[in-house]
Amino acid sequence: MLWKGFQKPKRLAVDTSTLTDKYGIFWAQPFERGFGTTIGNALRRVLLSSIEGAAVTAVKIEGVLHEFQSIPGVVEDATDIILNLKQIPFKLSGDAPKAIYLRSDQPGVVTSGMIEADADVEVLDKDVYIATISEGGKLDMEMRLKRGRGYVSADKNFEYDLGIGFIPIDSVH
Repeated sequence: MLWKGFQKPKRLAVDTSTLTDKYGIFWAQPFERGFGTTIGNALRRVLLSSIEGAAVTAVKIEGVLHEFQSIPGVVEDATDIILNLKQIPFKLSGDAPKAIYLRSDQPGVVTSGMIEADADVEVLDKDVYIATISEGGKLDMEMRLKRGRGYVSADKNFEYDLGIGFIPIDSVH
């Protein structure tokens, strides 16, 4: 099928004066009306999905056997806590998986700033809400943090050597 009058890019260029190993200005022009945004969005998604990062890939919550179980003295159930853990941005130095911990028996709000980790792990946003503990409740969790790229399903995050009680979770690195 012949597309009459369809505008295809004729020029691809780079501004070499601004080019560094982390920055550059590139052109492709001219585009048919609306195609610049479409192609720009596709390029943005490809570039963002190739960035490496760290995320929680498995969690063990004391007293919880599966992700649908409620936790005595905690307002949220395990599913809600897992969803909240996925929102925490981490910086992980090195390639080895790390164990991080969160322990609290004080009534009130539990945030990502309460996570205990070694010097290789940095919690980038310490205000991410995780759960609320009621009077007499406690929350004791061990989490597995791994480096990766893009979205990884819980099935792919499952490891036999994790131990009993760990729940593999989807992760967005």
